Amino acid sequence: MKVVVIGGTGLIGSKLVRKLGEHGHEAVAASPDTGVNALTGQGLAEVMEGAGVVIDVSNSPSFAPADVMNFFTTSTGNLLEAEKRAGVGHHVALSVVGTEKMPENAYFAAKIAQERLIQDSGIPFSLVHATQFFEFARRIADEAAVDGQVRIAPVAFQPMAGEEVAQAVGRTAAGSPLNGRLEVGGPIEYRMDEFFRKALAAWGDPREVVTDPQARYFGSVPGDRTLVPGEGAQLAKITYREWLDSGAGK
Repeated sequence: MKVVVIGGTGLIGSKLVRKLGEHGHEAVAASPDTGVNALTGQGLAEVMEGAGVVIDVSNSPSFAPADVMNFFTTSTGNLLEAEKRAGVGHHVALSVVGTEKMPENAYFAAKIAQERLIQDSGIPFSLVHATQFFEFARRIADEAAVDGQVRIAPVAFQPMAGEEVAQAVGRTAAGSPLNGRLEVGGPIEYRMDEFFRKALAAWGDPREVVTDPQARYFGSVPGDRTLVPGEGAQLAKITYREWLDSGAGK
């Protein structure tokens, strides 16, 4: 089966292309680096020819509210139109656990808009909602830094390895369309401030982690369980300590 992976040269996309290939699929990495740009429509018609599934794991290069909304709505609209013309039978999109719980967050609002376009498109679809990636932890800490301190809210946090995100997306793409969502999360639920206190120590980062109930997460204050999956979620196996010890976090 030919599977087009939009964002196929990125963190999750590159892992996904490799895994799909290992399972006998013709996985095509589609990104601006390979001449396919979902935001402008460049190369979409050509890459969609003969595709049975399209997986969108692309991400906005800018998190500014207007930019991120434009990216997800425009690129998704272009993808869906190209898929209809090519007769693609399954659209899979990677999204984020908690989007509907924090709609005031510009990134989450853009993902909600993206999902609505997919749901209303008439194309069979699957949405994979994942928790934060281990690979993203250092950026979260940097975004939370204020005057040399890392200010983190004491809320639930359940990150997972990008490798296992790719596995979940790949399995979903190889199956029948869900016409709904699947939630995936890490094997351990932490309190977010405690996770980062231990993580910074493991990184050798001297910054102090300060527990702050009003600390923002990329512009918004998360609720107690905004960032963790609900009942029935598929849980990954790799712990953060195992991931660090493997050298993946270097």
